[in-house]
Order: sequence, then structure tokens, then C-alpha cells
Amino acid sequence: MRRLVPGLTLSLALAATLLGCGNDDGRETVTLWAMGHEGEVARDVLVEFEAAHPDIRVVVQQVPWSAAHEKLVTSVVGRSTPDVSQLGNTWIAEFAALGALEPLDSRVEASTAVERTDFFPGIWDTNVVQGETYGVPWYVDTRLLFYRTDLLERAGYDSIPSTWAGWKASLAAMKSKLGPDDYPLFFPVNEWPPPVIFGLQNGSTLLRENDTRGAFAERPFRDAFAFFVELFEDGYTPGVANNEIGNLYQEFSRGHVNGFITGPWNLGELRNRLPAEQAGVWSTSPLPGPEPGVPGVSLAGGSSLVLFRNSARKDAAWKLIEYLSLPETQARFYDLSGDLPARASVWESPTFQSDPRLAAFGDQLAHVVSTPKIPEWEQIATVVQEHAELAVRTGADIDSTLSQLDRRVNRILEKRRWLYEHGKLASASHDRAIETLQSIGLRAGTAGGGR
Repeated sequence: MRRLVPGLTLSLALAATLLGCGNDDGRETVTLWAMGHEGEVARDVLVEFEAAHPDIRVVVQQVPWSAAHEKLVTSVVGRSTPDVSQLGNTWIAEFAALGALEPLDSRVEASTAVERTDFFPGIWDTNVVQGETYGVPWYVDTRLLFYRTDLLERAGYDSIPSTWAGWKASLAAMKSKLGPDDYPLFFPVNEWPPPVIFGLQNGSTLLRENDTRGAFAERPFRDAFAFFVELFEDGYTPGVANNEIGNLYQEFSRGHVNGFITGPWNLGELRNRLPAEQAGVWSTSPLPGPEPGVPGVSLAGGSSLVLFRNSARKDAAWKLIEYLSLPETQARFYDLSGDLPARASVWESPTFQSDPRLAAFGDQLAHVVSTPKIPEWEQIATVVQEHAELAVRTGADIDSTLSQLDRRVNRILEKRRWLYEHGKLASASHDRAIETLQSIGLRAGTAGGGR
């Protein structure tokens, strides 16, 4: 869990920023907004940057994730943006639509530091909106399977099978070794990622017609959703929310739940929370896929570095982004923050390859995809979760559930659809873009943005 910054700390940071901008030492001052824990450690990696660029001074403003979205939107509306900011990669499309971000393709192509091909392709893609690149990945995360190795071995398996059918067979074997109130999996019914991940694995686009209508009733998502619901019907996961089972780590330790899909933040949590004698009874695995030879994709998460269009110091700000993107800087940042590096070459080091639990994340990051790049996605994700919970808890018919889901999604996208059909969405000016996004329900995103 990321530690949030008290309001007083934020106020002091803002004061320091304002005072720093008034500094007249002949250096060009670049402002960087960084969120949560990243804001705490960002300063530590900038000493060498300033030493290598004595004409540039970097002022870091630490912003809590809980206030980040609102503060960023306010800065755009007030034309008071920083030069560079960390931005959750699920927010990239929204701020690009606002006209707030500087396109970066020409700078990337001219750069010897930002090597596009050294970033995980699915992660890089989260920064590309309508063919333009608006961010450079800073750190990454994704979700994969955490599981009890001892139970898997008792069931006759030495690793998680790579296909849905094989995985389901292993779940049946594990379930046979458990008591009636114990489960090989736990998928909380109040979380949207599992059904969305299965849909993406099965080739669903989630939305259709230029992201103006739902595609949840179409066969790719429909078949994946049926597979998701069957995991509950077959007794492999309880049909409850995460606040209905008590402490997840205790239940995992006791063997009441023996696997769950989650992100890298739980590597440290399990190491710290499980008894010492259980240090070797759990591991991680990339997600199974629907067919043999087709890796199971997961969600492309994390945060990127963006350059704001209103910056008067774009060249100096770009040098900062280049520096923070270097493999050696990303390795250092991982040591300080625990955030996974976005450069694939960093993952070749012994730090990552010698730890199988960590290395599994590198394998999964090679197979990640983004959710639809529209501001309405977080509203849509909530509606997906509601319908998934309905199907699991009540046994509602899958086809009628997904038809109803599409109808609700289509209502969410109604104004976007009208704007697209009338050619007003892509061509909006700065002021018109703000008005447009407000009209389609611009709201604060989830804390963490890239999670």
C-alpha cells in the first residue's frame, strides 16, 4: 500500500517549489511532480543528473495519489502545469484529450537514451493515443498468479499449467486435497480485473466502433466471462468480496485460500506477513492463456513521465525524462522504491533473474495489454465489476447479463459517441476539450492511476 503524504507536507513541498522557482543562481529550473512514495525517493536519483547538467536545477513536488488527479486537472485548467510529471498510465489518454501533453515521437526518435524497443511493448503502448506518443514509461506493474506451491505439489503439479484447460484441471486436483471451506483460488467479486483480464486473453477488444460502444456480449468476451463464472460454480473460488474473508494474508497462510491474482506490491507483503517457516511455500506464475502456445496476457500498469505542453523549458525537461529512463537510473530507482523498471534490459541482471518470484513478473510484462484509452474507462470498469458480481452471486444468465452490461456501457458512452459521429472529439481545442470531458463525466480516477 502506498504511503500518502499529509496535507502539511504537501503544503511545505509546494512552498519549497515556489521559493525554488524564484532562485536566481543562473540555472534553469525544471519542476517535477511525483506521486506518493515515488515523490519521496525521486530526489535521491537526481543528484547525479544535476551534477551532469550544472545548468539545470530540478524541483520535486511530492503529491499524494489521493489528490493527484484533481490537482493535475486543476493545473491544466489553470494553465499552471509542471514541466514534467509522473502520470498513471491509465490517465494518459485523458490528459492527451485535454491537449495538456506534448507529443514526444520526434524527441524519442532523436534520443540515444530513450530506446523505444527496450521497453515492454504493451507498456509502451499505454502511452500511445491515436498514433501519438505522449509519455515514457517510468516504472511498471502488472498482475499475475500468486499461489501455494505445497498444495500444487500435493495435487501432482510442479508448475502452473499454461492453458485454461490445464489450469482448470489443476484446480480440480487441488480442490480434491482441500476441505469443503477451503479453495485453490480467491477472486473477489468486488474487483473488475479478473474478468477483464480473461476477456483480453481471449481476444476481446472490450469496446467497439472506435470505443463508442460495448463489446461485452460478443463471443470473445462472452466465452471468457463464462470461464470466469465457472470457476465459482465449480467451487474453485468463493463468491465473496475481499472484505468478507477477513485478512487475505492470514487466509493464505492457513490454506483457506491458496491462490489469487495480484501485483508486485504483494511480493513484499507476503514476505513480511507470512510466518518464517512458510517462506518457501508460495511462488508466482505468469497467467495461463486460453490456447496452447498463446501466452496469457495481463494488464499493462504503472506510471509514465510526461512533458506538459505549456512548459517553457521543454528541452531541459526532456533531458530529465531521458535521464530517468536510463537503465542504470531505473535500476537505482528500483533499489530505492521497489518499483519495477520499465526497461526490459534491466530485467536481465542477476537482481531480477535470481529471484523466480520476481522473474515471473518480467515474463508477464512481455505479455501485457492496455485497457481502452478513454476517460470513461474507470466508470466502465466499475459497471463490469457490478455485472460480474451479479452473475456470480445470483446465477444470472450470462447472455442476458452481458447484454445488459453493453446497454449500460453504451449509455456511459452516449455523449462520446455523439461527439465522435459529429467530428468534435478528435478536433477539440484546449477549452473545448475541457468542456467535452466534463460533459462526458470527467472525474477523479482511482488512487494510483496505473494500478
